[in-house]
Amino acid sequence: MSTLLDPKVLMAIKDLSLAAKTTVEGFMTGIHKSNVKGAGMEFSQYRSYQPGDDLRSLDWKMFARSDRYYIRESEIETSISVRFLIDASASMNHKDASFTKIQFSKWVAASLAYLSRAQGDAIGLYIFQQGNLFALPARKDHQHLTRLIHELEQVQAGGKFTDTLNYRSIFSGSQKRELLVFITDFYQQDKEISKLLELVSSLRHEIIVLHVMGENELELDYKGYTTLEDLETNQTIKIDPARAKNIYKRNLDQYLSGIRTELLDRNIFYKLLKMNEPLDTTLRDFLNQRNKLKV
Repeated sequence: MSTLLDPKVLMAIKDLSLAAKTTVEGFMTGIHKSNVKGAGMEFSQYRSYQPGDDLRSLDWKMFARSDRYYIRESEIETSISVRFLIDASASMNHKDASFTKIQFSKWVAASLAYLSRAQGDAIGLYIFQQGNLFALPARKDHQHLTRLIHELEQVQAGGKFTDTLNYRSIFSGSQKRELLVFITDFYQQDKEISKLLELVSSLRHEIIVLHVMGENELELDYKGYTTLEDLETNQTIKIDPARAKNIYKRNLDQYLSGIRTELLDRNIFYKLLKMNEPLDTTLRDFLNQRNKLKV
């Protein structure tokens, strides 16, 4: 796998736009855009004329040769609307290696936004944080990617997840199904994240949940530290990592299994996104989900 997709390499690039561009261009090397047939510019194939077809698509040269009516079909790229939802609560300040979850999440969101824009999609950004919901509605114009990445760069994690808001009015405005990409560490105190996902899934949007976790929390490896602090409540707990590891791993497996089952029941695509692993499979999964929504 190319080092272009290595998080340590990409997170060393301070320019978020450049990091995203580098990630996507490295991934897209050798990958061709997916097309569907329609009234586009690139010729695809002929088919027999059917009543109701647009007569402007008739190929008169084929008629002259065969005395039959044929329609020229072409290929066009289809576009969708992709909204990126970012959990910016304080728990996203959790650090593994040299970067935090929120830094990693901003890089992932910027990369997926860059990829979406390259595919001709409208893109939007929503930041969830206590007392505030920042919204940048989805648009397709060329400068919108620049605006989106600029807003991502300003994000600082803090507080708790946003209070219950009227999510329905925010996410039910579009007449078409959309792709919602929710990047979160799934830390919740009163099922607030589950409630959000329950509502948006009821609106029949396609949803991808990218669950960000560090290797240190997956393995309970904090380099000798014996006191852990909850970043949102400031509560502390003393642990003996060597003795607690087996119990912790068992409980963690049950916790992750529960999340996967909950989201599967709602037809939500779930992926555990480990901060130390390359991003290529995430980009590929994203493209697969995006293609399901192409019209």
